[in-house]
Amino acid sequence: MTVFRSIRRRTNSWSILSILFTLLILSPALSIFVQIFEKPNENWAHIQEFLLKNYIQNTLTIVLFTGIFSILIGVSLAWLVTAYTFPLRRFFKWGLILPLAIPPYIGGYTYHGIVNYTGIVQSTLRNEFGIHANPVFFDILNIPGAIFVFTIFLYPYVYIITRAYLEQQSASLIENARLLGSGPLELFFRVIIPISRTAIIGGASLVILEVLNDYGVVSYFGIQVFTTAIFQAWFGMGDVGTAIKLAGILMSLVFLILFFEKALRGRKQYSYSNAKVRPLEPVSLSRKKTTVLFAYVTVIFMLGFAIPFVQLFQWMLLTYEKVMSPEFTQLIANSVYVSMVSAFIIMAVALVIGNFTRLSDGILSKAISRVTVLGYSIPGAVIAIGVLTFFLWLDRRLNVLYEWLNIDAPIILSLSLIMLIFAYVSRFLAIGFNPVDAGFDKIGRSFTEASRLLGKPLWRTFIQVDLPMIRSAVLGGYTLVFIEVMKELPLTLLLQPFNFYTLSTKAFQYANDEAVHEAALASILIIFISGLSIFMFHAVLEKEKR
Repeated sequence: MTVFRSIRRRTNSWSILSILFTLLILSPALSIFVQIFEKPNENWAHIQEFLLKNYIQNTLTIVLFTGIFSILIGVSLAWLVTAYTFPLRRFFKWGLILPLAIPPYIGGYTYHGIVNYTGIVQSTLRNEFGIHANPVFFDILNIPGAIFVFTIFLYPYVYIITRAYLEQQSASLIENARLLGSGPLELFFRVIIPISRTAIIGGASLVILEVLNDYGVVSYFGIQVFTTAIFQAWFGMGDVGTAIKLAGILMSLVFLILFFEKALRGRKQYSYSNAKVRPLEPVSLSRKKTTVLFAYVTVIFMLGFAIPFVQLFQWMLLTYEKVMSPEFTQLIANSVYVSMVSAFIIMAVALVIGNFTRLSDGILSKAISRVTVLGYSIPGAVIAIGVLTFFLWLDRRLNVLYEWLNIDAPIILSLSLIMLIFAYVSRFLAIGFNPVDAGFDKIGRSFTEASRLLGKPLWRTFIQVDLPMIRSAVLGGYTLVFIEVMKELPLTLLLQPFNFYTLSTKAFQYANDEAVHEAALASILIIFISGLSIFMFHAVLEKEKR
């Protein structure tokens, strides 16, 4: 009886809404698990015998090498920017984040346009230097090319997390290592990497999840991985059952990677030994070493942002008049609308769940907080299949209601924008929840409890006391979600309603039709909006830090 009284006492509108939202978030994954064990057909037998091994090998190869190179570049940049002074250091601190504004599929077709036979590299060699190079040497439409594209546009995940961690480290730790005779390389490998292991693994796991989610790069490069196989089974064969089985394997691979990530983090923790912590101050190097450092940082920035952006801008100037039209203006409106609405819903759900988990210490609240971040771990193609099967099931159950309302259509929700927005919420809720959770953790419960003691209801306390105190966290979460929805490709391609296109799907459609120059305008707009949002988010973080 005491257990039921405890549950009844904790049950309120916050807990009910949190449970409801959690069940909705779980529905796509559950719908896949329910159907994954259904009887296989001939298409699945063919894939299992001849193609599945190739999918696994290609996927794991790209994941492994992208993870390694992203760690090398991201950690080295984070350490150099944190520990040493060099020209334009303040610019590069946030400038090295800008490659995240360029979706990998846009970067992929841009680099292919730069280095192919008619691109600026080979044209310059032929026209200016009389060198007729073998085009094979410039072919990036392969696995090494995909690894380069993923690495150069995704390393900022490792860079951001590791830099934030290193900036909080005590200066005495680094200074003691230097006094004991450690050189720069020895200090980096024997001190910095071990103490930053948790941050490095966290950033690398985000890179790997982004690689597994990608469809644009591997499709454009013609590489057979799980996401391309899912699209081929769904659209090419019209076989949703086979797509579900492939999605189930990919989801299992994701969970396996997350398990290894947890094991690699281990139980080692590095914390301050006393309360007197002096942040690490950057030091100067010799002129020669500073030149090398500046050159390295500049090359990465050029490859990750400046070169593709300049090339896209040039292509945009060539095709602007041809592409710009009322239909293209509608693309911009569609992208902004769906991003704003999805981000608003996600932040509303994140606030409800975040407030519930903050005010409740039970097992239920902990389970809900874990489920909330699950969606971002699952690739978009997998979520799309789960959402589609769930909405088809929902439409079948609502057929009686449709008939009663004299609606002559067997499926309504499955053809609507509601399904796409639901998929966005399911996938990107973690991005909105994490800043909100951190914000609630920062303010604690004392202000809420004081307001409650003064007789304020829970909802009014939340609106008048809690929400204003985590305003910057909510703004940061909204900005990040807006960027992710704006750039998202697999979910949008699979679930967009008829005749509804966004900037990302149009850019990919142009590039896939070999109209690379025409794709530049949509790509530039995505980069500009994402880059501006990243700059605003960085400014908010710096303000909060001060």
